[in-house]
Amino acid sequence: MNRSILARALALVLLLAVPAFAQQPRGLKVFISVDMEGLAGVVTGADVSPSGADYGHFRAIMAAETNAAIEGAFRAGATEVLVRDSHGDKRNLLPSAVDPRARLLRGASTGAKNMMEGIDSTFDAVVFVGYHAKAGTPNAILEHTSNGNVIDFSINGVSLPEGGYNALVAGRYGVPVVFVSGDRAIVEQLRALVGPIAAVAVKEEVADASLGMSPAQAQEEIRRGVEQGIRNRAQAKPYRLQPPYAMVLEVKQERGIVQGATKVRDGKLTFTSPDLLAVLAAFNAMK
Repeated sequence: MNRSILARALALVLLLAVPAFAQQPRGLKVFISVDMEGLAGVVTGADVSPSGADYGHFRAIMAAETNAAIEGAFRAGATEVLVRDSHGDKRNLLPSAVDPRARLLRGASTGAKNMMEGIDSTFDAVVFVGYHAKAGTPNAILEHTSNGNVIDFSINGVSLPEGGYNALVAGRYGVPVVFVSGDRAIVEQLRALVGPIAAVAVKEEVADASLGMSPAQAQEEIRRGVEQGIRNRAQAKPYRLQPPYAMVLEVKQERGIVQGATKVRDGKLTFTSPDLLAVLAAFNAMK
């Protein structure tokens, strides 16, 4: 075979090979952020505190709801799942208790993403499990924003729960939130911000008590809801606000003022930046 024929044959092989590579499907990556206050049955702070008598019980429920979400994600076609332990010191999920198909990010982080540490633009969907309503929300269970010192946190005039500003972090990377579980108050609150996503209200407040599903039922509903949310992810839109991002933070007790922040009055601070993560870093430093 002369060189001319060999060259043409090689060119033909390469031409046929390119479409094969180009048609390989891209993997489906899912990010799951898991808190504790919105878990089935949780009703007091002691339930989600390492010093609480029933913490071990609810820690197991946290793992079970996490695994239900992981199972739902894989049923929907996920090829990779990252779980972020998002409660307290971020050391609640025991690695051996989490579905081995998922990766687990645990431990407090120094970055501004906090409960969303690990998210980037390679993900296709975000899932929230065990979430709760913002501080001051009526008819809610263990409602608060980040910690007990925050009265209200808003960006561009929009008052946000943790699920709201975490959705903004996901939106910064073009990733939509497709599912949330927790009490009825956070389901309604988050849907009002990001749209009619799949959701499971595992409980609701009744005279400061919790009326809700059994853990087994909650897990089954979460499994189904996550699968539905991920399958319908094209209908969910990344949650975004337009920059610059003007934060207003109201706290019970001031804990310091970062450079660039302004004190409006005692307990009320503002900070503005074109970078969402800079705003969240200021929030984390002053809350």
